[in-house]
Amino acid sequence: MAAEKNTIITTHPDGTTTTEVVDWTPEQLAAHAAAEAIAWKGARINAYPSIGDQLDMQYWDGVNDTTTWADAIAKVKADNPKGDA
Repeated sequence: MAAEKNTIITTHPDGTTTTEVVDWTPEQLAAHAAAEAIAWKGARINAYPSIGDQLDMQYWDGVNDTTTWADAIAKVKADNPKGDA
């Protein structure tokens, strides 16, 4: 089974990028593509406020007639958009 050369460019949270050339089999290419397609999920999970903080936001939004919780969730979604999957 022949390996293919691929260039992977990774953009890091601090804005820097790294470039890597790898030799992968078709199976490895498919696995990498599958992981890349769902990478946004992990980023969103890490960006959401804790459940306790979200509940507190919701409580105070009800008391103060504000949208703090909805705004926080919308920002996480905007900053970590879904992939094309």
